[in-house]
Amino acid sequence: MFSMGRTGLFDLEKHFAFYGSYHSNPINIAIHVLFVWPIFFSAILILYFTPRFFDLPNFDFFLFGNLHFVLVWNFGFLVTLVYSVFYASLDLKAGSLAALLCVFCWVLSSFLARQLGWTLAWKVVLVVQLVCWIGQFIGHGVFEKRAPALLDNLIQALVMAPFFVLLEALQTLFGYEPYPGFHSIVQAKVEANIEEWKESKLRLIS
Repeated sequence: MFSMGRTGLFDLEKHFAFYGSYHSNPINIAIHVLFVWPIFFSAILILYFTPRFFDLPNFDFFLFGNLHFVLVWNFGFLVTLVYSVFYASLDLKAGSLAALLCVFCWVLSSFLARQLGWTLAWKVVLVVQLVCWIGQFIGHGVFEKRAPALLDNLIQALVMAPFFVLLEALQTLFGYEPYPGFHSIVQAKVEANIEEWKESKLRLIS
């Protein structure tokens, strides 16, 4: 139950309640589960082409034939590291799984980026980002009928979203909770946040 004592940056209940209050519609949730991780993956892919800033040798991996890829110590690695450590610190089990997915995205995107090259990679990333972001805005506008969280808290929305869609999926499919009672506590906070938003919306209309 130690997680309940966490505050500030590591207050998982507060973060998840904030996210959940913007994602209560099942269709909008499904859209985010589908599109959030591709956004992270494609962002890491394009960061593969940023300059190396660690004075460390790159790792060359040869698969078969002429296929090989290089892991570069650049911003792609740094973002992966920050996300992975942060997720694991929020919840050891689900966070470690999210961290593993982040590392997998880094490795796979490094391979794909090397095969595509810069000229093609940025075009692929642009298409993926546009499709995924448009899909999410449709989810909010058509189904949630509430502006996305990034308009209120950009950093929270961008950093926390991949972990939260994974946590949402784990809870839905396997009934997973970081600790007993987490889901009911967060759900109560979500409902309170939504009610507060509805009341403020009514005040603006009137």
